[in-house]
Amino acid sequence: MRETILLAEWRAAGPAHEQDWSPLWYCPPIQCEPNPSVLKGDPQFCVCPARMSHRKLPREFYTRANVLTLARQLLGQMLVVPAQDGTHVSGTIVETEAYRGPEDRASHAYEGRRTSRTETMYQIGGTAYVYFVYGMYYQFNVVTNVNEIPHAVLVRALEPLEGIELMRQRRPGQPDHNLTNGPGKLCIALGIDRELDRADLLGDRVWIEEGESRISPSAIASGPRIGVDYAEEWAEKPWRFWIRNNPFISRRDNSAPNLNH
Repeated sequence: MRETILLAEWRAAGPAHEQDWSPLWYCPPIQCEPNPSVLKGDPQFCVCPARMSHRKLPREFYTRANVLTLARQLLGQMLVVPAQDGTHVSGTIVETEAYRGPEDRASHAYEGRRTSRTETMYQIGGTAYVYFVYGMYYQFNVVTNVNEIPHAVLVRALEPLEGIELMRQRRPGQPDHNLTNGPGKLCIALGIDRELDRADLLGDRVWIEEGESRISPSAIASGPRIGVDYAEEWAEKPWRFWIRNNPFISRRDNSAPNLNH
């Protein structure tokens, strides 16, 4: 009941609350307490007792206009893919990159480019965008914003949560910290391929659940996106975001600035 009220309050508040969305994360200080099970009780994480079970992020989370906000707020959320036997294979999102077409030179939709592959980027927010790169790997993206605006967030790394034994089978010989610490690696570990392209993230094939805890702005670092040198001045945009000191990020660079805004 309380969460229903909070979601209604957020909807009524409108765009002014975009930067601090999270009705599912919302917890007044009097109701929050450090979670000793997360990173040894680091006080930058808090758990709201109002939320007692995981649930899928709603459409409203994905259809907001600011893709940078969404890329930050996806950190700490749980990407879930059910295995053939129905068990969940999942991980906490610990690293993302934002792509803001059509003006972003690093975006597949730069200058409004539309192909059979990039058409997915023009779907409504909350759609999975999965493509094949280097003739070897799949990469999983979250389409954001409304129809016809090609924004997307690349999920670059996860911290494994459920189905770790299956992840190990899919990536044999790899240490656990190397199972999902890259966009291609996590797709192998979770069994993501092009069949999930255009999947609705509110459906039952792949989805994102609210995480166990909120990630505080001081725990988030940012820096240039990886592998987009061709994008000229856009290559320097600090649109890669990750959880500071997390051992599962794809590249160590914890000297990057905090995001305290």
